[in-house]
Amino acid sequence: MKPIILGASDPDYCLIQAVDDHDAGLLENEYAYITEHCSEKRILLAAFHVDDWNTDLSPWEAPAVFGNEGFGAGAKATLDYVLEELLPMIQEAYQVDPSKVKYIMGGYSLAGLFALWASYQTDRFDACVAASPSVWFPEWIEYAEANEIQTDTIYLSLGKKEEKTRNQTMARVGDCIRRQYELLENKTTTLEWNDGNHFREPDVRTAK
Repeated sequence: MKPIILGASDPDYCLIQAVDDHDAGLLENEYAYITEHCSEKRILLAAFHVDDWNTDLSPWEAPAVFGNEGFGAGAKATLDYVLEELLPMIQEAYQVDPSKVKYIMGGYSLAGLFALWASYQTDRFDACVAASPSVWFPEWIEYAEANEIQTDTIYLSLGKKEEKTRNQTMARVGDCIRRQYELLENKTTTLEWNDGNHFREPDVRTAK
């Protein structure tokens, strides 16, 4: 996994985000949006490129829902990389003060689901950003109902057209995000509905 770092040393906030090739190409736009709207804070965007999207970000194995590629169970290894390699590297290279910085685990699409899942595994993250997350993932809502998230601040979003798809599994995403929001109502949780489908402005949606 290859880190892609944007921002200044000694940050107030550090957004950690898994990306693929497409998302990596949008990181500068995302960072520009963040800094424009949070100009009073020092922000570090610590993205990392995953090699196999469907395996590296999936909490457990699941059959394919589009195409022929199923889902692996690589999320634990990816979270181990974040906690044991990426964060220590950032802390040393960018003069991160552990007593000052707020770590935010974020992501878009399946990376958004990974951000949610990771926030159920550890209390290391001060907040979670799940932008258009794949909460339709098989057995995810059952998992969320049976477990407690370990961060107190969560941002959820979805495109208004995302649930209007012919794929029956993915069409569940609207009901699933509403249920996810209900499960987190005892936390500081935001659910924002964006115009468009799943592929519209993923950089801006994550930055927001």
